[in-house]
Parts: sequence; structure tokens; C-alpha cells
Amino acid sequence: MDNTPSNLVNLINPVKIPVQTALTIMILTIRNMVCDRCIRVVREELETLGLTVNRVDLGEVDVDDLPPSVSSDQLRDMLLANGFDLVDDKKQSLVEHTKRLLINEIQHLKGERHPAENLSAFLERKLGYDYSYLSGLFSASEGQTLEKYAIALKIEKVKEWLQYDELTLTEMAWRLGYSSVQHLSGQFRQVMGQTPGQFKKAATVSRRSVDSI
Repeated sequence: MDNTPSNLVNLINPVKIPVQTALTIMILTIRNMVCDRCIRVVREELETLGLTVNRVDLGEVDVDDLPPSVSSDQLRDMLLANGFDLVDDKKQSLVEHTKRLLINEIQHLKGERHPAENLSAFLERKLGYDYSYLSGLFSASEGQTLEKYAIALKIEKVKEWLQYDELTLTEMAWRLGYSSVQHLSGQFRQVMGQTPGQFKKAATVSRRSVDSI
């Protein structure tokens, strides 16, 4: 039985939403959209192709149905040329939705989690699936566990703050949901092989882009 949500749609199976003009709206799931620049690039490129763009969020775009002059292959080629890709599988759409929620919550600090709500409970609430199902699907698709992915996002955020000397470790721990500074520091050292203080003092700062995590 396919347990993927029916509300996750893609280019092959677009949602057709009637509007007064008799147009339909297509919801596209797009891989590797991780920042505001990605949103701007995708919107500009879609509009250049002649599409009417109604909404652009990380990983998801609403457009009016493709005009006759634009094929799905042209759309995919444009996205690939800019480092993105269309997701045309429902299970993969769920994985991308999961990543999008974590990126928004950890990297962009959207604050959608309830107080004292851990990430597993947050994902279950937002996606409507048991965490064990989400975790298994994610691992099979991405080659790493959801936990490791979330930790990697947190470590990259800490590295960003350390590089720009924006927050104290206490503030970082609180914003990222760590139980203590010691917990944050221990996890940082486990991943990076050095303490946050050693990382901050290093002559060369090593950081990863979010889409490479």
C-alpha cells in the first residue's frame, strides 16, 4: 500500500485547481532550493520561460498550467542548468518536504515548533506520518538518517554564527534546541573533530552549502 500523502504532487500528476479564468494551477516540487537566492532564481527563470508564477517557497512552486510553447523537458532542463531539479515521485516529494521543514526550522529559524517539541514530533505533526516511516523513507533516499541530517544542519548553523561572531554558545544552544552548551559543544566536536573555540580560531574556516548536506 502506498502511504505517501495525496497532497504531495508533482509535474506528472499536477493538482488542477479551477479558477474563474478557467486556468489550472500546477504545484511543482523542486529539489535543492535552500535559500532566498534560490527562490529568486527559480521565479526569474520560470517567468523567463513564460510561466505565470503564483507562489515560490523553498522546494515548492505554484504556477499556472504550462503554456503550449513550454514542454516539461524544457522546464526540467532550465532547472538543471541552475542546479535544481524537478521531483516527479510522490515518495521523493515527501523526502523533499521533510528536508524543507528542517532547513526552515534549523537554518532559517522559522520557529514553527511548539515549545518543548522535539524534531521527530514536529515532523509527525507537520507531515501527518509516523516518524519511523519518515525516517526509513529518508534514509533509503538520502543515504543518511534523518537524525544525522538534522545534526549536520545544526552544525553548519553553528559554524556560520562562529564565523561571524554573532552569538554566544549559550545563545546558539538555546536557539537550536540543545539541552545545554555542553551538549552543543560535544556534538560539534564529534562531527568536526574540534571544539567550537578551536574552529573559531582556525585560520581557514570550513563550511558546507546546505544543498550539499
